[in-house]
Amino acid sequence: MKILIGSDKNGFELKECLKEYLKEKDYEVIDKTPEDNLDFVDSAERVCRGILGGEGDRGILIDEYGAGSFMSANKFKNIICAEVSDEHSAKMTRNHNNTSIIAIGSGIVGKTLAKNIVNAYLESEYAGGRHQIRIDMLNKML
Repeated sequence: MKILIGSDKNGFELKECLKEYLKEKDYEVIDKTPEDNLDFVDSAERVCRGILGGEGDRGILIDEYGAGSFMSANKFKNIICAEVSDEHSAKMTRNHNNTSIIAIGSGIVGKTLAKNIVNAYLESEYAGGRHQIRIDMLNKML
């Protein structure tokens, strides 16, 4: 599985930690924001365009609180991004909402929790079925 990852300046340290962690778990990681001075709007755009272009299977965005990346990512048609700060939400948003990207706040979660969130998200699969109705509704909105 190819994971696109990006951060703004406030999420850079956590992004680097998660990037190495994911590589150790044999994920192919594509860092869309190697610079350490970006705004969350720029990092979200890079990851979203990569997902929409088929460059990766799932995306992870990191800023200080997660909210900015979340709002920016959801401006893109056919992107469903969820702001998450716990493992259960990360799992369920993928399972029920077919989330293509998660946003994490580096000022909200520490490194261990961030790793657990990423694991829950990447190990969960979309359930489809009755949930597809909402996905179709979301994609029609933009």
